[in-house]
Amino acid sequence: MTKLIDKVETHFESVLSGGLMGPIQVPEWDEEIYWKATSTMAEESKVIELTQANKHTEALVVTLILKARDKEGKALFSMADRLKLMRMADPKVILRVVTEMNDSAEQDEMVKN
Repeated sequence: MTKLIDKVETHFESVLSGGLMGPIQVPEWDEEIYWKATSTMAEESKVIELTQANKHTEALVVTLILKARDKEGKALFSMADRLKLMRMADPKVILRVVTEMNDSAEQDEMVKN
């Protein structure tokens, strides 16, 4: 008999294998950014924690770091890039990219339902 936790894990593995979304054209960085359609609770908890601490800008940067991928699915940023993104990147570009990621994910979810 299959345990519920096994079903939960199987479902999430199928969600994760759904591929990448995108691309988002970022001419300011001469780059196309793809992203994961979903993330783990551990990843989401980092963003939620920052948001609850009223660190909304940092939450946007962490979202970008966690989700942004190249077309092969490799991460474009690491947590080591966090400070540079916070201090040396155009906030308007980060906001636009993360907003497009979130809007596209919401639209995709509405289509599925």
